[in-house]
Amino acid sequence: MTPETDSRTRILAAARSMFHARSYADVGIQEICESASVQKGSFYHFFPSKRDLALAVIENMAGDWAHGFIAEAFDENLPPLVRLEYVIDAAYYWQNAAKDIAGRMPGCLFGNLALEISTRDEVMRAKLNAVFDQARDKFRTALEEAAASGAIAPLDAEATATAMLAYLEGVILLAKTRNDPEVILKLGPAIKTLRIELKQ
Repeated sequence: MTPETDSRTRILAAARSMFHARSYADVGIQEICESASVQKGSFYHFFPSKRDLALAVIENMAGDWAHGFIAEAFDENLPPLVRLEYVIDAAYYWQNAAKDIAGRMPGCLFGNLALEISTRDEVMRAKLNAVFDQARDKFRTALEEAAASGAIAPLDAEATATAMLAYLEGVILLAKTRNDPEVILKLGPAIKTLRIELKQ
């Protein structure tokens, strides 16, 4: 890794951690630079603005999310309905581990940012929406496979997948509000009962 690449990586890591633990609005460029051990000139070399940094953080976290948490939970080698159980378990262990480190649940970075800035910044809203669409598609694929195998009755897979994603995000938000990851384990299994019927 070159010094330049290393500086950019440190800025991204610092911002990602701070945005997740606190909020986008609450974190300043100066403290990101201090945490990353870089000068402001280096910051602006990579990111013209804090907004550009936030977009890069979303992209960076989305890559980790897609190839880590989501890929693990929605492993195509698992039966489709088992994937729905795994996504709840994965969400719980992810949030519980974070609480063990920081003393409080951080919630979902994408959900946090969506609540904070999606009504004020169309570009960031679209970026976050793309991340949620990617997760929704994993739910939809699992539902389509389950219906094709006869494990569940035919249903509106896309609408149900969207409802399941909304439910998961809502459960994580409630657990964050209570600072209690156990809420995810208690409420999460109900995700499998969500069904939106096909319109006749």
